[in-house]
Amino acid sequence: MSSSTTVRTARRRTLRVAAAALIAAAGLSLTACNNADDTASKPATGASSAGSSAGAQGTDAQPDNAKSGSGGKSKFCRTNDLVMEAVDSSPDQKVGEVTVQMTNKGAKTCSATGFAGVDLKDIDGTSAPVHRGGEQPRITDLKPGDTATFSISYEVDFSGDSLASPTNIIVTPPNETHSVSLEWPADALKLAGPYDDKIQVHPVGIAN
Repeated sequence: MSSSTTVRTARRRTLRVAAAALIAAAGLSLTACNNADDTASKPATGASSAGSSAGAQGTDAQPDNAKSGSGGKSKFCRTNDLVMEAVDSSPDQKVGEVTVQMTNKGAKTCSATGFAGVDLKDIDGTSAPVHRGGEQPRITDLKPGDTATFSISYEVDFSGDSLASPTNIIVTPPNETHSVSLEWPADALKLAGPYDDKIQVHPVGIAN
């Protein structure tokens, strides 16, 4: 056998070995990729459990104000827990003022903080909302038996020509939706009409 034939034979063997090695390497690489894909497609048990637990907690969690008045402690005073009465509180014959007293007859402390909703009902059957004053409400917590008040101020009629003749005060306590109708005090000073922003309701506060 000539030397050139020997060289060619050696080269063929070398190429065959190299090709076999490449094929083997490719097979290993493909197997590794398949294993990686399988692993990625199957979530880890620990991660799945943690996600489910967090989801359950998020569903059950509620803000504190959502629990108010729903079988637990009532954050705000409910209309049914308050005994209300309207009285004349005018300091003199020049300034008209009616005060609404709200006493907590419930068994728990509740909050009456804010402005009450107030409408005045006239003798002709119509009603008009009373505008809020510009004061800043203060925290007003009522223990059982405590009384809070708010006032309605208005201009007094000195002419005798006013057509405003309120008969009732429709009161909705702060943060409530249920109203009560109170009689306008018979001894209150004559209200000067019309029913406009000169009549104002002031924030609830603890009775002196």
